[in-house]
Amino acid sequence: MSTSTFGCQSLRFSPRGRLFASKNSVSRKYRCNATFASMSESGKDLSLPMKVETLLDSIKWDDKGLAVAIAQNVDTGAILMQGFVNKEAIATTVSQRKATFYSRSRSQLWTKGETSNNFINIHDIFLDCDRDSIIYLGKPVGPTCHTGAETCYYTSLDDSINQQDAKDKLALSTLYSLESTISERKAEIEAPQNGKPSWTKRLLLDNNLLCSKIREEADELCRTLEENEDKSRAASEMADVLYHAMVLLAVKGVEMEDVLQILRQRFSQSGIEEKKSRVPKS
Repeated sequence: MSTSTFGCQSLRFSPRGRLFASKNSVSRKYRCNATFASMSESGKDLSLPMKVETLLDSIKWDDKGLAVAIAQNVDTGAILMQGFVNKEAIATTVSQRKATFYSRSRSQLWTKGETSNNFINIHDIFLDCDRDSIIYLGKPVGPTCHTGAETCYYTSLDDSINQQDAKDKLALSTLYSLESTISERKAEIEAPQNGKPSWTKRLLLDNNLLCSKIREEADELCRTLEENEDKSRAASEMADVLYHAMVLLAVKGVEMEDVLQILRQRFSQSGIEEKKSRVPKS
């Protein structure tokens, strides 16, 4: 069965350093089978396969041969930065698996991290439906912004409009906004306390209370299944489990990004084999 390469929206890397173009569809039978060998030992870029070349030709480059590329954290979903790319920049990103852009001021390619070592290691590349922008889906090594911020997006327009404190804050999803709030409560523990501590602070200060709440909430979540409660009840109990578990992670100094990275690494691994590979408790 022939497959139109123009339906392909992802340039995806396999664990062995190969790249294939895949159709963004539920059914795997529509996958395009173009493969791209990783960069040769000599360091020279290998040519793109015809199907991937055709896919890149479908991009709506501007009159200077450029398009916008947005870098996104593969684990947190955070938007890291944006830049411009041409076909050569994408080809370099494909071969080296590091986010590479085109500098309009210097008229040359540049790889994020080439001077700071704060690279963005690429896991996948996506094209949008109109073929005029690209997503580099990757894992950042260190802060992305030249200011030292985690991302280049930390100025809130709403805060400015509402005349709130214009301090820098990252554009965070719901999960990471919660993690940020828990971290703030943890930092406040050392400060003098006025009045009763918040529930989060109480949990942070009492390991027994925290563990008992996690067990209690996990049991209530299980009962939504055992007692056939509705979906909204299950979602509510899961929110409780997640919140309390995230407080425990804060106590342990573990970030949600670390957890999500482990989950991603397990995607292509059997759960049975993964458990066997775990280091036994000492």
